[in-house]
Amino acid sequence: MRRLLVLSLALFPIAATAQQGRVSFNHSVQYDFEVPENLAERFGGQIPTGQSGAMILLFNESESLMTPAPVEEEILTAVARRVQGLAERLKMGSSSRSDHEVLLGAYVSYADGTIVEEREFMGREFLVSDTRPVYEWRLTGEQSEFLGYLMQKATASHNGSTIEAFFTPQIPVQGGPGPYGGLPGMILVVSVDSGHELYSATEVDLSGLGGIVVVAPNEGNEVTRTEYEEIVAQRLEELRSERGAVSDRPRDAVRGGL
Repeated sequence: MRRLLVLSLALFPIAATAQQGRVSFNHSVQYDFEVPENLAERFGGQIPTGQSGAMILLFNESESLMTPAPVEEEILTAVARRVQGLAERLKMGSSSRSDHEVLLGAYVSYADGTIVEEREFMGREFLVSDTRPVYEWRLTGEQSEFLGYLMQKATASHNGSTIEAFFTPQIPVQGGPGPYGGLPGMILVVSVDSGHELYSATEVDLSGLGGIVVVAPNEGNEVTRTEYEEIVAQRLEELRSERGAVSDRPRDAVRGGL
């Protein structure tokens, strides 16, 4: 892997050496819930199949902070509000973790290898402290250009998921969106499980930012990773039990709930 990296850098000279800046990302997650047949027939493809939002990653040579980008309040039509409400109710009944969990922010210290994540799970906000995940990255040799940067592809398997990342040695910081990092350059694109979750950079700003001050998030119930995983596992098990109870009810009663 070291030989491949050296060869790649020889082919693509580093044109930028900035170690601080801001990267804007689009973050999307596909829903796992299934749309009931009667709703699919009534609303066609109007019920959303996932959610997306803009994120901002501020970084310097020793740490980074990812937060949601400011957004203007969207004015929805009556039909759009109804469809959105249906999607929220379907999510509530889902026993899939990703349908209930949102990563609101992440602070990473490159110096000591720690991470603090701001996560929302079923309406509750948590500050999850842990060591930064270590990914066994494998360079593929695939190279491309993206947003004016020369990119290299790396892959990893982690906690049962397949991860593909494109990073640029032109930004020599071992960072990336959310918990992703550990490569010899900033990660600008991450795809998890063939796009089930996707981070894609939309803009990179390395100029005129001055000294970037990164502050860890401080809102939410502070828990360790172990404590958080226990809370998630317990609540998902309760959901599965509730779904089992609902499936035993008459079909007319289930249909009437929607």
